Amino acid sequence: MGKGRLEAFSDGVLAIIITIMVLDLKLPTGTDLTALKSLIPTFVCYVISFVFIGIYWNNHHHLIHTVKTVSGGILWANLHLLFWLSLVPFFTRWMGENNFTAMTVACYGVILLCAAVSFTILVRAIIAHHGQDSTLAHAVGKDQKGNLSIVLYAAGVPLSFVHPAIGYALYVIVALIWLVPDPRIEKVINQ
Repeated sequence: MGKGRLEAFSDGVLAIIITIMVLDLKLPTGTDLTALKSLIPTFVCYVISFVFIGIYWNNHHHLIHTVKTVSGGILWANLHLLFWLSLVPFFTRWMGENNFTAMTVACYGVILLCAAVSFTILVRAIIAHHGQDSTLAHAVGKDQKGNLSIVLYAAGVPLSFVHPAIGYALYVIVALIWLVPDPRIEKVINQ
């Protein structure tokens, strides 16, 4: 099977996720700048979630660029990733509207952790379909960046109960690690 439908569907779902997040931003009740002050936590959550969705879109694009054909397993692994990402708007709003309480930050971290694990599953499904000598297998290698992300998310969830800022800071660190598009795939493709 070709990869066109998988790529188009994924792009559409990610665009809808971003749209839902921006629609969840409430209008301020006043017309002066002080009216915006109450929206700061929600806006901060929106920004980091937008960055996360953007990172996933960018890396998904690079990932699918290495794919020649897809299998049923790849389709299901991709849907698994999209499921977790589709929950990001809900948890973004919950965390922002509740001013980063320990429970909301921890739950946000669980969603990010599940998305990271599902992305890893998608990568492994693609490698299993295309083989250990595939472009993706060579590009990803031991996937230290992906594994570090999972460890940081997993640490951030319980540490959110110590102090929510610790968990949130770990999630931001993961975003910073991935903010620059992963050059591994581009490097292998260009060789």
